[in-house]
Parts: sequence; structure tokens; C-alpha cells
Amino acid sequence: MSTPVRMSTPVRICAPVRICAPVEGPVRHHRPGPVRTALAGAAVLLLAACGGGSSGPGSGTGSQSSSAAASGVAELATRSAASGTYLTDRSGRTLYEFAADTSGTSTCTGQCAVYWPPLTTTGSPTATGAAQASLLGTTKRSDGTLQVTYAGHPVYYFAQDTAPGQRHGQGSTGFGARWWILAPNGRAITQPAPSTTSTTSRY
Repeated sequence: MSTPVRMSTPVRICAPVRICAPVEGPVRHHRPGPVRTALAGAAVLLLAACGGGSSGPGSGTGSQSSSAAASGVAELATRSAASGTYLTDRSGRTLYEFAADTSGTSTCTGQCAVYWPPLTTTGSPTATGAAQASLLGTTKRSDGTLQVTYAGHPVYYFAQDTAPGQRHGQGSTGFGARWWILAPNGRAITQPAPSTTSTTSRY
């Protein structure tokens, strides 16, 4: 005589399960042993799937990082060196002005912008450290993005600066004019960077 096999406790399904045919009422089988074993195994797999969705240390970090990156609001900071205090981004990467930018708009486009990427923003830039919020502004580039300006100077990175504090672009004459780091008051610092942190560049 067959023995009904009943689910003693409800099983929560945390992942989509494809059901080939509806099952109603008690499950009957002439060999209760294997049926019980199969049901127990299914329960273990479902519990494992539920456990995979639980939160733990570091959970949600990826989405938080994506949200921070998506905000795209630039923040200017400062860094100190022998030549004085100069502007950087929030991670300490050096920012430069281009002497050819005389009207508050960028003249560095195309190949120039490959070597001297503009600091762009999706909102009003902010200041920290000795950087002055009152000197911050934006200018629209030819591609429609907003570039950060400081004291009217569009500001840029230098592609060969690969770590915070590097000033390899200081004094470069690439693309027809000088590139200088900026002091917190918005004036160019024209003192050459130390030889240990600068390289000769034609860009």
C-alpha cells in the first residue's frame, strides 16, 4: 500500500523554478524511500539558493560604487610640494591650465584632449582643502560635456601622470602653449617640477 509523502514545512523558493506540471495534494509513490530522499535534496538546494542572496560584509559595494561613479560631480582639492600648494582632483591627481585658453573656453580638442584629458563634471563642482569654491565654474566643450574651470581656466589632467602627486606635464609646450599647475588663488605656478617627478614631454 502506498504511503503519502507530505511536506512537513513550507519551502521558500528564492530563485525561479521551472515547473513542468502542477502538483496538488499529497505526493504518492510506491517507493517512499527514494521520494523522501529526492525531496530532501531539493530542499537543500533551495536553501542554498536562498543563502546565496543574503547580505554580508561588503554586500552592495558594487552598486554603491556604480552610483558614486554615475554621479560624476567633480571635486577639486589641493596638494603641497616644494613649489607650493597646487590643485588636484579628489584622488590627488594633478590638474593643469593651458595657456592657450584665453577666453574661458577650451581650445584643447581632438588629439590634444587625448594627452590632456579635461576634468569634466555632471553638476556643479565642489572644493575641499585650500581650493576655493568661489573660483569654480564650468564651460561647455564642443562635444557637449561640461569641463571644470578654476578662476576662469579650464583644467586638465596629463595622461602621463599615472599616480597622485606626479607633475610630468609641468612646463610642457605641447600643442602650442605652456601647461602649468595652478595655485589655490587661481594663478599659474611656473616653477619647474623637481626632476624626480617630471619628465621631458613634447605633449
